[in-house]
Amino acid sequence: MSDREQPQAGATSASADSGAVDERIHRIRRRLERLIGIAATEGNAVRPLRNGDEIFAAMLDAIGNARHTVDMMTFVYWRGDIARRFAEALTDRARAGVRVRLLLDGFGSRLIEKDLLERMSGAGVEVAWFRKPLYLSPLKQNHRCHRKALVVDELTAFTGGVGIAEEWCGDARNPDEWRDTHVEVRGPAVDGIAAAFAQNWAECHTELFDERDRFVGHPPSGSAIVQVVRGSASVGWQDMQTLIRVILESAEERIRLATAYFAPDDYFIDLLRATARRGVEVEILLPGPHTDKRVCQLAGQHHYEALTADGVRIHQYQPTMMHAKVITMDGVVSLIGSTNFNRRSLDHDEEVMLAVMDSEFTAALDAHYDEDLRVSELIRPGRWKRRSLLQRARETAVLPIRRYL
Repeated sequence: MSDREQPQAGATSASADSGAVDERIHRIRRRLERLIGIAATEGNAVRPLRNGDEIFAAMLDAIGNARHTVDMMTFVYWRGDIARRFAEALTDRARAGVRVRLLLDGFGSRLIEKDLLERMSGAGVEVAWFRKPLYLSPLKQNHRCHRKALVVDELTAFTGGVGIAEEWCGDARNPDEWRDTHVEVRGPAVDGIAAAFAQNWAECHTELFDERDRFVGHPPSGSAIVQVVRGSASVGWQDMQTLIRVILESAEERIRLATAYFAPDDYFIDLLRATARRGVEVEILLPGPHTDKRVCQLAGQHHYEALTADGVRIHQYQPTMMHAKVITMDGVVSLIGSTNFNRRSLDHDEEVMLAVMDSEFTAALDAHYDEDLRVSELIRPGRWKRRSLLQRARETAVLPIRRYL
């Protein structure tokens, strides 16, 4: 047999591996589609963006190149240079004839400078507020719009964990520069992110669309399969909870979770423990010494002893505030968006999350996770079990309010 006729073992193995990955992606896709009732779409390009330097540059570039429409929603829009830069970019596009809509949460964005609002409104930017606290009944005060979305010309979208404020600028080099992850999306999944904007805009504005909405189709832009899941405040089990539950129960090898606020209910604590007990490697990456919500951190720390006893590895990020909201499963599926692993995100707030079924994208997020672990501190099970009585008392003190954290 000639060299040319020799079987290529490496190629055969690679093909088999690829086939196994495709089968796993198909299986998790069908589980998510049937159990949540939202179709995933093919032909998407997804690009992970890490920290403010990358994220803001990409978002501002997209806004600057807009020719028809810009729809933007955010929970946090505060003061500082980056707030002005976004206001100027939106103002410039509105003056150029682009239809620009900005949806701000009535509580999260309350610190925005009034002159920025006046400048944008004066240029033709349509600014709407989601549930301003002064005008709400007490029952609605607790239900906020935590979604972050930017949709440009109906063809490019961004979502993730970043707000418009100075703490997100930079590259997580010091405590003043937060660590976060966003994603740029092109392809059919853009419609799902646009729908998240439209759902909240419809509550705040009388006009849902106009003649500048072209309702364009989406040619294939990449190879990623993406399902867009929207979480909304309601009573009972929600799609966001189902999404995370399916991912945890489907894991066979590894779950990696990064979240800014870790305060789930007992059900999800038990599910994490059960996942680890059946042999899945479970890793959780959380804020360490730098956190903007110490009360929420204490609520999560109450569970460290039980989690680590079952083999869950908990890491605390040391350089700055860890604000990313990312879950990866078995190297083939990723969840990324605005949802934290806490009661507030899962029970009370409007959220949006992408389930990205793509091994290349997941590998990129896992590589970021590896880098983050190198500057994180592992919680040793024995050490946490011996924590002080004062620490235990602090954890216990916040338990009555953990459903609001």
